Amino acid sequence: MNNKKLNTQAIILSALLCSIGIIIPLFSPIKIILEPASFTLASHVAIFIAMFISPGTALFVAIGTTVGFFLGGFPITVVLRALSHVVFVTIGSLYLKKNKGVLNNFKSSIWYSFFIALIHAVSEVLIVIPFYFGSSLSDGYYDKGFVVSILGLVGVGTLIHSMIDFSLSLYIWNMLPKSVTKKILVQT
Repeated sequence: MNNKKLNTQAIILSALLCSIGIIIPLFSPIKIILEPASFTLASHVAIFIAMFISPGTALFVAIGTTVGFFLGGFPITVVLRALSHVVFVTIGSLYLKKNKGVLNNFKSSIWYSFFIALIHAVSEVLIVIPFYFGSSLSDGYYDKGFVVSILGLVGVGTLIHSMIDFSLSLYIWNMLPKSVTKKILVQT
């Protein structure tokens, strides 16, 4: 048995971010579903903020947001795309853990956002490809072609959506008092 003290504040923060990640897809008034793509403004904000905190927090929140999309009645392709977030969350949060100054510099945070968004987009495209070629997507989307529906809507759409949500997350994170963020980072 591990004798580490559980950090109550970190657990509560993780639960709050997970709750936000579940609530956003359920109640967001800005949702666009162009199956297999979907764009819910700020749906990644809780995940990115969790990534700024720790890999464990980020994974917990990524799984929680997947539950939110499932409970929100989204198509299975959208739910599985949400589940694929564990890939970019793991890579991104481990990178941040080793490179703590990335978020403090505008240029490095933009590059970080782009590379994480690229991993995010590739992961989601890989999730959707079997549905496309298995023709389980509705005929209208299948007729648009692979380039438009998969590479365009899912791939490029996710890249842009991810970078927008990252920017919102970083803005929110930077608005928090430094005494709070330092305390959170020290305790996790």
